[in-house]
Amino acid sequence: MKNKLKIISLFAGAGGMDLGFKNAGFEIIWANDIDPDSVKTYKKNIGEHIILGDIERIRNNNIPDGADLVIGGFPCQGFSIANKGRHIDDSRNKLYKQMLRVIRVKKPKYFVAENVEGIITLGKGAVLQKIIKDFKSIGYKVDFKLLNAADYGVPQSRKRVFIIGNRLGLENSYPSISHQIPSTNKVSLFKDHLDKHISTKDAIGFLSNVRLTNKTLYVKNRTIHNHIGDTNVHDEFWGRKYDVNQFDICDYLKKWRKKAGISTQKVDAHFGYAHTAGHWFRKDNNSGSIPNPDDWRGLKKLLKFDNKYDKQVTTLVKKKIRFEQSLRVTNWDRPSDTITATSPEIHVNLKRRLSVRECAILQSFPDDFIFEGATFRSMHKQIGNAVPVLLAEKIAKKIKSMLISKSLRRAS
Repeated sequence: MKNKLKIISLFAGAGGMDLGFKNAGFEIIWANDIDPDSVKTYKKNIGEHIILGDIERIRNNNIPDGADLVIGGFPCQGFSIANKGRHIDDSRNKLYKQMLRVIRVKKPKYFVAENVEGIITLGKGAVLQKIIKDFKSIGYKVDFKLLNAADYGVPQSRKRVFIIGNRLGLENSYPSISHQIPSTNKVSLFKDHLDKHISTKDAIGFLSNVRLTNKTLYVKNRTIHNHIGDTNVHDEFWGRKYDVNQFDICDYLKKWRKKAGISTQKVDAHFGYAHTAGHWFRKDNNSGSIPNPDDWRGLKKLLKFDNKYDKQVTTLVKKKIRFEQSLRVTNWDRPSDTITATSPEIHVNLKRRLSVRECAILQSFPDDFIFEGATFRSMHKQIGNAVPVLLAEKIAKKIKSMLISKSLRRAS
């Protein structure tokens, strides 16, 4: 193919997927995102072709024709397992229809959509099947596969669903695994042709003792930007002294809420939370859904329950950092846990959280990719929402090879 294959990118964010496809030789002709900081980052590193705005308000005639692919990771908050209140009717779950709209009108040869693992189980699979059915209805052969970025050379265990569709009658092929966990069994299952997973230490260990700064650094022959992060951490935190069974607490609170005749919506309104207090009345086997001591006391005044669980819920002691998501220490000798859009994990030195640059490296962004944003939170959000660049590049190369093969067969 003499000419570069052209791409429209929706929900582009900071551009992780776009950069991967660009590295594979594709040309991004138009991109869109609703987050101002993400758009600034994208423009600084990838190009000026990104438009800031709500895709629901962008008309079809404002999006260019002639794209060979449409790519995008439609927002995943409604699907995510991390969202304890996820629901099939969450309004954010409908944004895939904007991608469907653009694909139906622009008719690209291929599309690639990325989303969280939780989309597989939401509504007992009904949501994913609905999405696939909708894309098939506009003439695409559609498949999905759950990929772990660590299996493709990314130093991070990150499982995401990739939905691929084409209207050329081709098989939807995915890249082959290149990395694996070394077997500890006597009879090794480790395949000789595969490399071992890249550990967090291998990827970011060289920055462990480098002072955080917003200035450009030169470390181990590498130019480093955005080595900034949160130092407000401790090696201990206040946690519950006694084990508490979340199911028991849930049943207990539901009984007293029913007796008081108060809905979960009224509990939310009372505490000023949005879809948060309702977690206390839902069995999800997560201690984070047990009210904190102050909320427990507030609930007691509202529901007028007895003292049965007061001691277990409200007695706190200092504990070593190990347990809860926001207080978790990162893996070191294996791929990191998933880099999220919220607070990053604590570095193994226990002095700080992972820096913006360290998280970017774990997402396989190159060192010269500079993130824009006034706060750590904004930059971490951009990184956590991104598709790992290396994984995107491998998917892009696989699609490119399929299109080249199709073109050669046609030419012969």
